[in-house]
Amino acid sequence: MPETPTPTGVDLAATQRRTVRVLAAGQVLTGVAFGATLSLGALLAADLSGQEALSGFATASVTLGAALTAIPLARLAGRRGRRIALTTGNIAALLGITVVITAAALRAFPLLLVGIALIGAGNAATLQSRFAATDLSTTSRRGRDLATVVWATTVGGVVGPLLLAPGELIGVSVGMPPLTGAYLFSFAAQVCASGLYVLVLRPDPLLLAQRLDRERAASATAPAPEVDHPLTARFAMLAVAASHVTMASVMAMTPVHLSHIVAPDAVTLAVGVTIALHVFGMYGLSPLFGVLADRWGRIPVILLGQVLLAASLAVAAAFSDTQGGVLVALVLLGLGWSAATVAGSALLTEATPLTLRPRRQGRSDTLMTACAAGGSVLAGVILGVVGYGGLALWAFVPVALVCAGAVVVGSRRPVRAA
Repeated sequence: MPETPTPTGVDLAATQRRTVRVLAAGQVLTGVAFGATLSLGALLAADLSGQEALSGFATASVTLGAALTAIPLARLAGRRGRRIALTTGNIAALLGITVVITAAALRAFPLLLVGIALIGAGNAATLQSRFAATDLSTTSRRGRDLATVVWATTVGGVVGPLLLAPGELIGVSVGMPPLTGAYLFSFAAQVCASGLYVLVLRPDPLLLAQRLDRERAASATAPAPEVDHPLTARFAMLAVAASHVTMASVMAMTPVHLSHIVAPDAVTLAVGVTIALHVFGMYGLSPLFGVLADRWGRIPVILLGQVLLAASLAVAAAFSDTQGGVLVALVLLGLGWSAATVAGSALLTEATPLTLRPRRQGRSDTLMTACAAGGSVLAGVILGVVGYGGLALWAFVPVALVCAGAVVVGSRRPVRAA
């Protein structure tokens, strides 16, 4: 049966499918860019500062950069559309990569943090892509569409860390500073992503959704206005932010911890493989979590994510001295983050009317990344005091907060997909 055209004459279902494909392709590219450099941040920070306790400032900087730009990018999306907002974030990341390489050449630790923060702006745009996938989506498919875009990051996110070793070889051959060769891949991937959004993401999904909303409001047969559920939206923000800070705090310290338990000549490979599998856990099963969120409801899948996070932290605490134990913990950590992020983002979207979504989505990303920035700095201090296993135990705190929040919101009628 052919799709029913919208009041604008646009085939909405076909447009949504095209939008999801374009966003997914962009996620592959930005996943390569971010995955190739995420692992290097802590190592570069420790190298340039001369203090391992400061290695957490790398993750803190990238998350702080994302936090500072999430709301401006969301507002820009609300005014000019997702295409302009995503491209702006990518351009900031390109500038950041240039600054990071310069900082490594000059051995300037503060400049390194500035460059990593600019890369964080690109990460803010990457995070915004998952919301862009829901702009034109129906309630019954919102979780799956969002998860499809999140899943696409798997390709780039897994390939990116595996480019550390070949990137370093290329970097040495062209005279780049140590630990910066993989940024060549990141730069090329960001350029391609920017071109994809500028040329292919048409029509802009958010601008089209806003246009449809205005036309429906003016129609004589307009449906009832969307209802705002602020309590549910606040819980969704908590679930996403707390799950992210749990993941980011442990993940940020993993490269440093591995450098202590793995032979020096195998550190780069061990870090690359571990982070690659962790990223696969973050994104590889996101379509499954999207389907579960559509069928079971958002809050049950958020709680499933907390169970997986708790299992990860237990493994990390019990087997912190073995590379295999750390690897299993990081995979579980990624899976827990994926379940909570997919379900929490879908819950936030459907608990919020269209007119408020860009602003509230920006606030959610700001809260998520700001908490992760603080958590990463604190994680470096905790690692130095009580070690990796002790850090894992401390990370149970945000997991407990989400479970408590679910009890409060679950006592009322939650918003869930039909």
